[in-house]
Amino acid sequence: MFSTPFILTFSLLLSLPIIFFLAPRILPPHPTPIPISPSDELDDINLFNTAISSSSSSPPNSISHPSKFFHLSSKNPNLKIAFLFLTNTDLHFTPLWNLFFQTTPNKLFNIYVHSDPRANITRVNNPIFKFISSKNTYRASPTLISATRRLLATAILDDPSNAYFIVLSQYCIPLHSFNYIYRSLFLSPTFDLTDTESTKFGVRLKYKSFVEIISNGPKLWKRYIARGRYAMMPEVPFEKFRVGSQFFTLTRKHALTVVKDRTLWRKFKVPCYRDDECYPEEHYFPTLLSMADPDGVTSYTLTNVNWTGTVNGHPHTYRPEEVSPELILRLRKSNHSESYLFARKFVPDCLEPLMNIAKSVIFKD
Repeated sequence: MFSTPFILTFSLLLSLPIIFFLAPRILPPHPTPIPISPSDELDDINLFNTAISSSSSSPPNSISHPSKFFHLSSKNPNLKIAFLFLTNTDLHFTPLWNLFFQTTPNKLFNIYVHSDPRANITRVNNPIFKFISSKNTYRASPTLISATRRLLATAILDDPSNAYFIVLSQYCIPLHSFNYIYRSLFLSPTFDLTDTESTKFGVRLKYKSFVEIISNGPKLWKRYIARGRYAMMPEVPFEKFRVGSQFFTLTRKHALTVVKDRTLWRKFKVPCYRDDECYPEEHYFPTLLSMADPDGVTSYTLTNVNWTGTVNGHPHTYRPEEVSPELILRLRKSNHSESYLFARKFVPDCLEPLMNIAKSVIFKD
């Protein structure tokens, strides 16, 4: 006959595998640590405050004041596009981008690069690429939000003529010439197919930010509660939570909105319990801008991404054998604007076939 202590010990040993199996389902998992140091955050706050202060102290006729830039009679010939590259590798398509910029006066654009300091990145041998003070970045973490805000603040501070801010990655390519993109953003009354008033009157009546904003989806609730069921409350109720691409085009007004924000940042920098549902960089910007100015954003992006056959949260990656004139023409097609302006994601080996069709297809509008 077995003694009672022996039976209890034996039963406990048998139950251990069950406990280990069920524990993650019963007990909440530990959140992953925030990979943002207090010193990095303090540096960012100082940068943001300086950018905000410089913008508010600009003269009244500066486009730093949104009312001037957004007025249909604005004829400022020096409005610029700020190209913001967010990268953790070399800028593989630098030759293509050099070709894109070389026929354009520098007075119409600025280029800023945030490169992860942990990566061994070769600096572009071209002074038009301005490498900013950068911090470590990690995929699916609030560090990507910080890096983007850092780029926006630097561009705001660097040149008051920066009027549109385009966020790109090292895997992005242009689908048109610079002149086509500039005309589409600043001059064309028909480019934004959702702006029926400008199309009707043949005059650009308003300037909007091009940000993908998705308000529904099968995984939206899981993404919302990734930090805990009530973690986003009360500032961000579920009905206000949005998702969208981290690669977007902002007006100066909205770039300042992002840099000024403190309230939503405190929510979105909180670590997630479930990493597989947590993509802060895809949630923060659409949520913030749709809450701050829903009528000032288009709800679609100008960067074409193919999510067919997505793997581990990554979109389809184009390879050299896929690059062709037909691909470029197909990537341009949009249901919301006259054309997509950029596309991703291309592997570095695509450079040669892209250069082969750059002048004859990509930059031929």
